[in-house]
Amino acid sequence: MKAIVWTKYGPPDSLQLKEVEKPVPKDSEVLIRIYATTVTAGDMELRRFKVPILIWLPVRIFLGPIRPTRIKILGQELAGEIERVGKDVKRYSVGDQVFAATGFGLGAYAEYKCLPENGVMVLKPANLSYEEAAAVSLGGLEALQFIRKGNIQPGQKVLIIGAGGSIGTFGVQLAKHFGAEVTAVDSTGKLDMLRAVGADQVIDYTQEDFTKNGQTYDLIIDVAGKSSFSRSKRSLTQNGRYLPDNPGLSKRVRGLWILLTNRKKVISEYENRRAENLNLLKELIEAGKIKTVIDRIYPLEQIPEAHRYVETGHKKGNVVITVEQNNKA
Repeated sequence: MKAIVWTKYGPPDSLQLKEVEKPVPKDSEVLIRIYATTVTAGDMELRRFKVPILIWLPVRIFLGPIRPTRIKILGQELAGEIERVGKDVKRYSVGDQVFAATGFGLGAYAEYKCLPENGVMVLKPANLSYEEAAAVSLGGLEALQFIRKGNIQPGQKVLIIGAGGSIGTFGVQLAKHFGAEVTAVDSTGKLDMLRAVGADQVIDYTQEDFTKNGQTYDLIIDVAGKSSFSRSKRSLTQNGRYLPDNPGLSKRVRGLWILLTNRKKVISEYENRRAENLNLLKELIEAGKIKTVIDRIYPLEQIPEAHRYVETGHKKGNVVITVEQNNKA
């Protein structure tokens, strides 16, 4: 099968199209013929090996100290059709259309991928294309975790920093679905799109500092992971919550101190991805409550170019990769 192989840590050119062995499902696995995957900021950072310092060493040892040897194919989410099932599989059948998160095994930059039947995988919504479905299982689940951990209540005010990416666009829609008033923060070129997906107010961070406008919020979600809690806390209500993405050690320690000394909270622990949460997103999509935002679509062989685009920080929502364009429903 064709796959984009990760040959070394570094630039996008380290991703090369090659022929590799087609996987064979184990007894409890399904073999998925992949029709679409995505390029996420996480894929890009892993390829460059720009990971949080707390996990730098164990992840580097796991992947390979000099070059990636244990995992050679990136890609964290996919949509496709089940081509083969293991003998113990009960939940799925050949021909089922599914979308899924691949987990620590990655491997979606390929024509085929094996996943366990009890993994983070559900049947694809009938009203969603493979390209749209492929972009749900990472950004959608991450956004849902933020919303749930933040315990959003109807009528509360929510600020989402970095709202224009995959997690942020789902976050805006989910916060609105749960009854919040949403302010989205991102760059100039993404503001119209954010209004279109439901943001009540938008802030162009290149022109305005939200910590200085006098507004307060019940929940601040920092999807971009670039804000400072010491500055952001002035924009929280008395019982406000601040949720950073991938917080470093200093933010975790400061969050514990804040928790002990006042009513404002830093929440930095999140649950594992689960199939039941992905099924909830599926139901919301089928009901027309949320949708996938797609910026650009590239073919499999152009994944290096897709990585270059994601690195610019300009993507709106999701960058999708088409892996197979024939025989799709």
